[in-house]
Amino acid sequence: MFVLDSHCDTPSQIIRLRDLSLDNSHAHVDFPKLKRGGVDGAFFAIYIPASLDQKEAAEYADLLLDSLNETMKANSARAAYAYNPSQAYANKAKGLFSVFLGLENGSPVGKSLDRLQYYYDKGIRYMTLCHSADNEICDSCASEVKRWGGLSPFGKEVVKEMNRLGMLIDVSHVSDDTFYDVIRHSSRPVVATHSCCRALASHPRNMTDEMITALAAAGGVIQINFYPFFLDDTFSKVFDASGLAAKSHIETEFIKDPSDPLKRQAWNEVQDELQALPRPSYRRIVDHIDHVVGLVGIDHVGLGSDFDGIEVTPEGMEDISGFHLVFDELRRRGYSDEDMEKIAGGNFFRILSQVLA
Repeated sequence: MFVLDSHCDTPSQIIRLRDLSLDNSHAHVDFPKLKRGGVDGAFFAIYIPASLDQKEAAEYADLLLDSLNETMKANSARAAYAYNPSQAYANKAKGLFSVFLGLENGSPVGKSLDRLQYYYDKGIRYMTLCHSADNEICDSCASEVKRWGGLSPFGKEVVKEMNRLGMLIDVSHVSDDTFYDVIRHSSRPVVATHSCCRALASHPRNMTDEMITALAAAGGVIQINFYPFFLDDTFSKVFDASGLAAKSHIETEFIKDPSDPLKRQAWNEVQDELQALPRPSYRRIVDHIDHVVGLVGIDHVGLGSDFDGIEVTPEGMEDISGFHLVFDELRRRGYSDEDMEKIAGGNFFRILSQVLA
């Protein structure tokens, strides 16, 4: 069984001075934790804030890629890049963790299809079309006034070019209209690399049953996100009552200057306060898996934690070292070894192989 996490925002933490070779406190992902969690590979997302313009976004993407390359060189005895499932299986046989690359937010592409080829050549194997704001490609689920009503005219060309290149289209973060446009215009299966079920938690980042059904009918897969806000509506009420939203500026200040020990300590203290809140159990992740399986079957679900991109985690899943607990719970609920192999990474690898072909 190859255990894959299809979405971690770890490159953003590398430029905030995290050493992945160490077992870091207040960190979701590093190589020691990955080993303890039994995780064989992950897509490390090159996350681009929606606040950046195209030039800034492209420069930031290169910064993240360059920083990750340096980390990979320094940890060549522990990890290696993979660009397809065969390379990932070969890495595992050598005792190496596999790092795949995804681009989270298409804003660095601007309005140039040539930029897609550039990122593919850099190793990017999926692109999340947008993030928390509309861009030149499509509308985001987070924008109040939608710019395009789905995919833009350029976005339809992006879908076609991604299909041609063999780059997976990721529909996490997109608006509902964008999702259905992608399903109509893509000739290849698409994925939601880190999303949950709206039937279980009403957040607009989650997917409706109708969307999940359409995704599966097109051969795609939804990878379940671990963020408590997306797992259970109750947590939103707990958070709102906590007053911690007023401390969001503390993370912003830390990101501006991660070398400042006082700013790092202040952000760590906020994280501790968040983790002290009543949170949904990691078993709620499996509730979302159960829902997808009941709706469309075992072949269309997997795991995309969003670790290092979320500031709070489920109870019992404080970092990626607890990843194995999901499989313990799946086994407890009667899932077979074959079922778990599909959820662990088999379903995602099937689609990745189809798109790369």
